[in-house]
Amino acid sequence: MKLKKNKRKIFIAFIMIILMMCTVAYIFLRNNEVEALSKYGSRGDEVTQIQTKLKRWGYYNGNIDGIYGSQTQEAVRYFQRKNGLTVDGIAGPKTLAAMGITSSSSGSTSSSSNSSNVNLLARLIYGEARGEPYTGQVAVGAVVMNRVKSSSFPNSISGVIYQSGAFDAVSDGQINLTPDATAKKAAQDAINGWDPSYGAIYYFNPSTATNKWIWSRPMTVTIGRHRFCK
Repeated sequence: MKLKKNKRKIFIAFIMIILMMCTVAYIFLRNNEVEALSKYGSRGDEVTQIQTKLKRWGYYNGNIDGIYGSQTQEAVRYFQRKNGLTVDGIAGPKTLAAMGITSSSSGSTSSSSNSSNVNLLARLIYGEARGEPYTGQVAVGAVVMNRVKSSSFPNSISGVIYQSGAFDAVSDGQINLTPDATAKKAAQDAINGWDPSYGAIYYFNPSTATNKWIWSRPMTVTIGRHRFCK
């Protein structure tokens, strides 16, 4: 009888040890997952990328030193506030995706990076040109791609889109709307090289534009309500 009780105690103790080990392993993995994100105190190439992009876009005024200090944290918070993200000062997956940065810890492939670019460009197109003819939507995407190629603008899709003051859809938050299938298709066509804007790097609505400078730019084509120019 005692032998059976002892076996039962040993079995229960064994189960308890297994459960404790699983709990410790889970906490360890969760901690590693959090540590993999860039946050206050982090150092490395990913932090350098964050600082470089935020400085280029006007969110960060500190040194690009790869150290996630208080200035970097505040710049990330500023970026998050302006772009409808959770304002926690941590460069997690959504914040990194909005910046166009693929986390080295995520194991993402180039195809997922391309998918992120298509989605971001589609959001810009939807925010700027939904209701426009399909060719006009592709043309808006082409303007972004033309800016990426130009030495006068940031050299990434996210950099161009989030450059301070570049697009109304970013300023007024429409960049965070969910794009429809048409905008996604237009984004893919623009990324694939279709350029109905004929090399334009600017566009505007003649009915609402008040900036005299934009009217001085040489026009390439008018599509729908947008005039495209160089």
